[in-house]
Amino acid sequence: MPHDTYHQEDDDEDVFAEEYLGDYASIRSIVGEALPFQLVATFGGVAAGIILSGMTDELQMIPGLIVIAPAVLGMRGNVSSTLGSRLGSAIHMGLITKIERNPELINNVGGSLLLSAIMSFILGLLGHFVTVALGMESAGPLTLTMIAVLAGVSSGLILAFVAVLLALGMFRFGFDPDNVVTPAIATIGDIVSMIMIFIAARVVLLL
Repeated sequence: MPHDTYHQEDDDEDVFAEEYLGDYASIRSIVGEALPFQLVATFGGVAAGIILSGMTDELQMIPGLIVIAPAVLGMRGNVSSTLGSRLGSAIHMGLITKIERNPELINNVGGSLLLSAIMSFILGLLGHFVTVALGMESAGPLTLTMIAVLAGVSSGLILAFVAVLLALGMFRFGFDPDNVVTPAIATIGDIVSMIMIFIAARVVLLL
């Protein structure tokens, strides 16, 4: 290969690196994109706490619910934020460009939902046994597991859809999904999960 060709490739790589640093990896772009969503995430956490404070009847009628509620929020944030990160990486690599029957998209969403179901089931059982081990009253493994699974899977479905829309939408508007999707999903996840826990608890009480 001619010597000039090597120089041309090096120059192209330098230009690409400078454009990448300016568009996505500079401190200004990272802080500028992430800060508004981090602020919204903070208010979202407060909103989730307000929803929890309004669940006094459910918390009294279902012993052990207060134990699994924070765990459902944590699990939901971990699973959905990981999904958002994976989607962002796949979009940067050109593996996902739109909502379609894309194996990369299907596998990421499907894996996230399966994790939600498995972890919700384990969480319900663990919540019961930990509650009993600490000498507190529990509504029983079946009740807590039903609530955990209903809340975990339903919120997982909603957040998977939101994560896909956010990741693709932010990228098309010139934002780095890695800076935006994770805090946004964490915020939306807290609020959606608390609402789903409330609904799941109501459904179980009606059974």
